Amino acid sequence: MAQQQSAQPPSDSRRTVLAGARIARPSGVVGSGRITVEGGRITGVHSRDLEPAEGGDAAGVVDLTGHLIVPGFVDMHVHGGGGGSFSSADPGECMTVVETHRRHGTTSMVASTVTGELTELARQAAVLAELVQQGELAGIHFEGPFISPHRCGAHQPGLLRDPDPADVRKLVDAARGTAVMMTVAPELPGGLTSVRLLAEAGVIAAIGHTDSSYDATREAVDAGATVATHLFNAMPPLGHRAPGPVAALLEDERITVELINDGTHLHPAVLQLAVREAGAGRVAFITDAMGAAGMSDGMYPLGPMRVEVRDGVARISDGPTAGSIAGSTLTLDRAFQRAVTVDGLTVDQAVQALSANPARLLGIDDRVGSLEAGKDADLVVLDAAWDVVGVMRRGEWLVRPPGV
Repeated sequence: MAQQQSAQPPSDSRRTVLAGARIARPSGVVGSGRITVEGGRITGVHSRDLEPAEGGDAAGVVDLTGHLIVPGFVDMHVHGGGGGSFSSADPGECMTVVETHRRHGTTSMVASTVTGELTELARQAAVLAELVQQGELAGIHFEGPFISPHRCGAHQPGLLRDPDPADVRKLVDAARGTAVMMTVAPELPGGLTSVRLLAEAGVIAAIGHTDSSYDATREAVDAGATVATHLFNAMPPLGHRAPGPVAALLEDERITVELINDGTHLHPAVLQLAVREAGAGRVAFITDAMGAAGMSDGMYPLGPMRVEVRDGVARISDGPTAGSIAGSTLTLDRAFQRAVTVDGLTVDQAVQALSANPARLLGIDDRVGSLEAGKDADLVVLDAAWDVVGVMRRGEWLVRPPGV
């Protein structure tokens, strides 16, 4: 008898059966499996495709032999894509970003802002909060302005400020319950108090864009920080006498480390080191994507700054931070492809980093992050070359696989 999971389907909905594909399940990849989808949810996951499909009305059987089905990707740190930016405070432009990344398999995403004036960030948060409440986004991430001027990266130095807890609270309140993460440099005045405030408010306190020492980083983790914002990038490098934040964040079981797996931000050997040291259960691949994701080279806005993209690498074009890498042009399908072809990760490890771990961290793993009965039918179909040929979100095809 084939092992299976089943959930009671809605009585008035039609069934779609995805048959013949390998399936990335929480217990491991199984061959020639079958997934049933009904009413926007997964109603059954079968380890083998030996039994006939269940009775009842069916919208159709989709033969996906030779393909791999993985959970929809979850990006907890993305700024833009498709020529648009979440910092625009324009709902239409924000949806352009969402739709661009969905076509590349990201079915759940957190909108990340860029450093700006508090009033402007509050205005952006109000627009993004509406999209969260409509189910288009999984939450808001404030990356700045409470970060170090010595490690500001693509953030405008003149707009940075110390993390005054009152200002931190203003941004959290402006998001109307939809703020899920805020990046803070904990060594700044007010940093530790702000980390505690965020933790108490149920907002993920992320350590990043920081010049923190090893000991100060450990203190911030003890205060409630649980994420490393794009580990290695915008922080002191690992030193043999001054290990800095990298060592403290890698060694602590309470920390999930973000990694930008685009081949530009991290050398494959460094990424592999992080996965080995943290363990696959504490790694979340992110895009940190800006407006050029899914687009060609050219000039793009990033908050109040201009960014030039050449050969797919984004850099600030002018001002005091000219030449700094300005986010990425990455999409998570490429991150998955690199993970299994360049970095030596197994499919199981890649699924953890791109789906299961960020979903758990964001508290949405009851709905997404794995292929299990009762969860949203969010999934990605990959061909033998690891390219996306199908994307389903809540039971609806956003990218139709061959034959559909």
